[in-house]
Amino acid sequence: MSKKYKIELSAEDKQKLLDIVKKGKASAREIRRAHTLLMSSDGKSDQVIAKTLHISIATVERTRKQFCTENLEATLKERKRSGKPQKLTPFAEAYLIATTCSDAPSLSARWTLRMLADKLVSLEIVDSLSKSTVGRILKKTS
Repeated sequence: MSKKYKIELSAEDKQKLLDIVKKGKASAREIRRAHTLLMSSDGKSDQVIAKTLHISIATVERTRKQFCTENLEATLKERKRSGKPQKLTPFAEAYLIATTCSDAPSLSARWTLRMLADKLVSLEIVDSLSKSTVGRILKKTS
């Protein structure tokens, strides 16, 4: 089967990839991508590359596609990942810390993580909040 994205490396690109592989100073993913491009330019099949590097065939295909559609630098480097947005705004965090420092409700000796989470939800500062999120925020601030 003919490959849609064929890798043809310039002498300069090939030397750069060989330097990355030989020096071993780059991240493991960057070295693996360099190996993938080098092996692909040598005419090795996706199955052979995947088996040799212990990666999936889809990973080999994605690496080849990215090199052909973008450039060498973009292929080797990690893309930024957006991640999950923060649950609490800076205002909500400040309110949580201020509440923690205040006196505990009657019949309680101190604030619990669950009570703090429920307090922020009852005041409609957030829609929902787990006690583990509260604990993580308080740990970060102390």
